[in-house]
Amino acid sequence: MTSTAPDVRPEPPRSPDDRSLTEFGYRQELHRSLSRYASFAAGFSFISVLTTVFQFFAFGYAFGGPVFFWTWPAVLLGQLLVAACFAELAARYPISGAIYQWSSRLSNRTFGWFAGWIMVIGQIVVVAAAALALQMVMPAIWSGFQIVGGDPTPTSPTGAANAAVLGVILLVLTTVVNSLDNRVLSVVNRVGVTAEIIGAILIIVLLLTHSERSPGITFHTAEGSTDLLGALLVGSFMAAYVMIGFDSAGEMSEETHQPRRTAPRTILTALGAAGLLGGLIVLGGLLAAPSLTDGKLGVDGLSYVLTSSLGDGVGRVLLADVVVAIAVATLAIQTSACRMLFSMARDGQLPFAGRLAKVNPRTGMPTAPALVVGVLAAALLLLNFASPEAFLAIGTTCIVMLYLAYAMVTGPLLMRRLKGTFPTDGTDETDETGKPLFSLGRWGIPVNALALLYGLFMTVNLAWPRAEVYDPAGGHWWFQWFTLLFLLATVATGLLYRLTRNRGALPAGDTAPVPPGQP
Repeated sequence: MTSTAPDVRPEPPRSPDDRSLTEFGYRQELHRSLSRYASFAAGFSFISVLTTVFQFFAFGYAFGGPVFFWTWPAVLLGQLLVAACFAELAARYPISGAIYQWSSRLSNRTFGWFAGWIMVIGQIVVVAAAALALQMVMPAIWSGFQIVGGDPTPTSPTGAANAAVLGVILLVLTTVVNSLDNRVLSVVNRVGVTAEIIGAILIIVLLLTHSERSPGITFHTAEGSTDLLGALLVGSFMAAYVMIGFDSAGEMSEETHQPRRTAPRTILTALGAAGLLGGLIVLGGLLAAPSLTDGKLGVDGLSYVLTSSLGDGVGRVLLADVVVAIAVATLAIQTSACRMLFSMARDGQLPFAGRLAKVNPRTGMPTAPALVVGVLAAALLLLNFASPEAFLAIGTTCIVMLYLAYAMVTGPLLMRRLKGTFPTDGTDETDETGKPLFSLGRWGIPVNALALLYGLFMTVNLAWPRAEVYDPAGGHWWFQWFTLLFLLATVATGLLYRLTRNRGALPAGDTAPVPPGQP
């Protein structure tokens, strides 16, 4: 199998925004049409608080009880540290394939390739996991959406099967949209994010005005539990799953106007807005739940709270907004994975690179990556037919892979800072408006160090093979170890490809300068 890199020789820039891309040795092929709000929408829709909070609230509550709320601000703080580092890099490297490009330029091509490989596989898994979230909502709106019949609970056999059916239908739709003009993609994204923000605010207001108890309940653990640390470690899974993907604003840099100025700000604002709204939704759900002890909150989650506390009519309308959020989130995540495949293929770093890097000149979209991501994500959904436990295994696996890929950026960045080879301020370059680039200045090393430590800690915490989390029914050791096995398989497959492609020799990126633009 060969991978032929397409011609990436730059053409004369057609606009000031294109000039920065030309400096890195690439020509402008993707259509640059995204505004600042569209860039914000790319990051916010990947995070999608309505999708992920509704999907994993029940899990967090079941293991942590009300006290799991405090994992939210803790994870938000950790991810803001990571986002601040990414904002600096987005200003300096406004290129599609953000994680792959950043890691490659901070370390070497091989290390960066594995960061990109782990990231794109993780993104594909996230696409599948996001599509599964429909099962948490649609049957609660109308029983007819339980196409398979039987128990709609996502962890039941019929619920898991139905989740896969609904997920595949959604993936067909998102793949079609990801093959159209990027202006259509932008409109769908912006409309969906606007609807999600409005819906989130309405949910917060209604939940807080229907409170059944005081915020002091958030200091209580699950009934009968005395292990506070264990409750918080496992309860943090929900927050960790929600607050990922903010780097998508950087992923869309080649399609964004004034990317050096826009992307850093939208990375931070997307995470900040999602963190604030999501935290208030979690708090509102705990305060408005009819009961904290009847077991329903740990099974049905926020869907149960909305329909029980607000009435079926209002609850179902709000749940319909959640469906929109899930659809747009799946679309945005698939888009990010497509841009990662495109970027790696453009550098000749993947099989069938020429086809994967081809951009339709009329639409400005790389169609082949959309099909690849859609098909692979749909194939992953078949695991849900095999066993309900796959629902959780898939979701947790993608979180671990993204956290690891993030650490493969913050790690080399910290090393560059300590060596003094990364600029300490933004005055060495300017953005499209002539102002200094976003920079952490003298706070760079402490923020970067804390971001790396946080990322490594959460990677270990999420990947730890807890039987009560991954194999609660017992008897399936492969589910308990699924995350580690999947990660090892991903790395082994990537290593095999690299060795085969290079016949065991080190790639040129290990002995020669990495792509143009290396500082």
